[in-house]
Amino acid sequence: MIQPNNPQDGPFCRDLKNEKKGGGEHVSRRLEDYSFPEQLKEMSMGEMSLLAVQIREFLLENLSKTGGHLASNLGVVELSIALHRVFDSPRDKILWDVGHQSYVHKILTGRAGAFQSLRKLDGLSGFPRREESPHDVYDAGHSSDSISVALGIADARDMKGEDFSVVAVIGDGAMTGGVAYEGLNNAGISKSKILIILNDNQMSISENIGGMSQHLSKLRTGPMYQNLKKRIKSGLSGIPVVGQELYRGIEHLRDTLKYAVLDGESSLFEGLGLKYYGPVDGHNLQELIPLLEALKEMDEPVLLHVVTKKGKGFSYIEKHPDRFHGVGPFDLSTFTAKGTSRQTYSQIFAGALTELAEKDERVVAVSAAMVEGTGLAFMQKRFPRRVFDVGIAEQHAVSFASGLALGGLRPFVAIYSTFLQRAYDEILTNVCLQKLPVVFCIDRAGNTGGDGQTHNGQFDLSYLLPMPNMTVMAPGDGKELEQMLAFALTLEGPCAIRYPRGEAPAFPTGQGDQTEPLRLGKGVVLSRGKDVCLFALGKMLEPCRRAAALLEEAGYSTSLVNARFAKPFDQALLKEMAESCRVLVTAEDNGILGGLGQEAGAFLHKTGEKTGAFFSVGWPDTFIPHGDTGALFERWELDGPGIARRVLKMLKEGEKK
Repeated sequence: MIQPNNPQDGPFCRDLKNEKKGGGEHVSRRLEDYSFPEQLKEMSMGEMSLLAVQIREFLLENLSKTGGHLASNLGVVELSIALHRVFDSPRDKILWDVGHQSYVHKILTGRAGAFQSLRKLDGLSGFPRREESPHDVYDAGHSSDSISVALGIADARDMKGEDFSVVAVIGDGAMTGGVAYEGLNNAGISKSKILIILNDNQMSISENIGGMSQHLSKLRTGPMYQNLKKRIKSGLSGIPVVGQELYRGIEHLRDTLKYAVLDGESSLFEGLGLKYYGPVDGHNLQELIPLLEALKEMDEPVLLHVVTKKGKGFSYIEKHPDRFHGVGPFDLSTFTAKGTSRQTYSQIFAGALTELAEKDERVVAVSAAMVEGTGLAFMQKRFPRRVFDVGIAEQHAVSFASGLALGGLRPFVAIYSTFLQRAYDEILTNVCLQKLPVVFCIDRAGNTGGDGQTHNGQFDLSYLLPMPNMTVMAPGDGKELEQMLAFALTLEGPCAIRYPRGEAPAFPTGQGDQTEPLRLGKGVVLSRGKDVCLFALGKMLEPCRRAAALLEEAGYSTSLVNARFAKPFDQALLKEMAESCRVLVTAEDNGILGGLGQEAGAFLHKTGEKTGAFFSVGWPDTFIPHGDTGALFERWELDGPGIARRVLKMLKEGEKK
């Protein structure tokens, strides 16, 4: 475990150190008892080092119970302390790119007492949320946006004649995203006062790849450096009254902080018009705090390169940061996950795709910094040259896949639903327009639970269904996912397979027609009844099974259909069920607007034939908050009992007429 650097005595040390009291009990001041961030500014350097130790222990203990993003937050403890020591949040604006590394920021802004509710329904969010605290500047969740947002805030400040600092903290691979460079380019041109902190931990979820990663590696290790003294003396000395004092105050850092020079030329960042300083040790408060105090006074765009270690403080996590990027509850003694039994959809996808690759040399896979998260690491071990990780660059990933398809290969693009949104135009024009056989394997489709609004995949059906030439499937269980991957390989055009986060159900074989081979655009009838028909897509098959059982118990015979295809959907079967049942329900783990239900309703209206009552089950036109998936499904009546209640209400209303 990490030890504090040269702790000094001070008014808070006896609160942070464990001391033996009567009865041999060990007590320490709780993080939730501090008045943060105000008290942080009164602490000595030693006290802040001890505070860093306490925060890491707090994070480990709490996240072992709630789950969350552990490794990245362990890596930004000192950086977060230094930022809140130097800057005056919320007057000064601190923006966290991606946002999953903001847990320490939340602790240092008075929210430690709410951590037992982290990622739970109505509890503390795992990302910055403006509605949660004035210290959270914007609702982060996706990568590479912070520089652009921060620059907008800075320019608005300047236009209004206001005076405060704007800091964007970007890292965890976000510098592989193209939006970051658009922001950097604009920041260099604008000359607005803004501080960009590159938190270089050499990781995103999977290990960073690409030219920027190599460039940063050279900056970290390159032998050709210039002293900080030469680089900032003229800048700081020009500040009236305080400039010379600021310069003298940080002069002692010249032997440890260097300005990187590669092959005699300035760095990429200087070329874009930003003052570049670094690399600096992101775990050394004695370096970070004086440097930030100096850079705070510079009246121009500045980029500070800070090197941190993901998982810092716990050797096992440091060695396996990818495993602890996003975790569920785990056992503190063994660091193993709790409550896992069945295979996840991601694991099933990985095994099935690898088997297809064994049989067909055209099969390749593309990931956007999600080789581990999507399960592709399994295939990568077997076929390292046939798995491409392009970094956090979803637009490039799709365009790259279209090129692979034009070259005669069969690319399977594995990206989380919420991140695939960023490549809408590329899917439409580079793949669908050209009818290319690219298969989109959409992980984390539908509600994702604890990650909340920015990560819920409740929109992919709505933006994929209108795309010409696209086929869209959704498996009801793990076996069906395997079938769909094999079926997608036989298609000569674009295809999307959406599947949810977590464990895959395994329904009994031979029940109804569940084992029937896939046919394009055809659903399967699992049971038949005359009162109600539940037309379920993908994940909703499981709650609809439960709802059907409850309706049967209430005396209403129920048909259950596994839709399988959202596009083309089984119009003939839908029409048959609408004509034969009193109530027809479509159910999907997607927003109602633009989803299967809306398309089915439009079809039934167009046919103009007499049908029973019809309604759709799905997510309403709002952003669904974070929380346990089961609790969210229950609140919005998308679980089995909720669906049954809604159907019974409609049946009884019909009986009264």
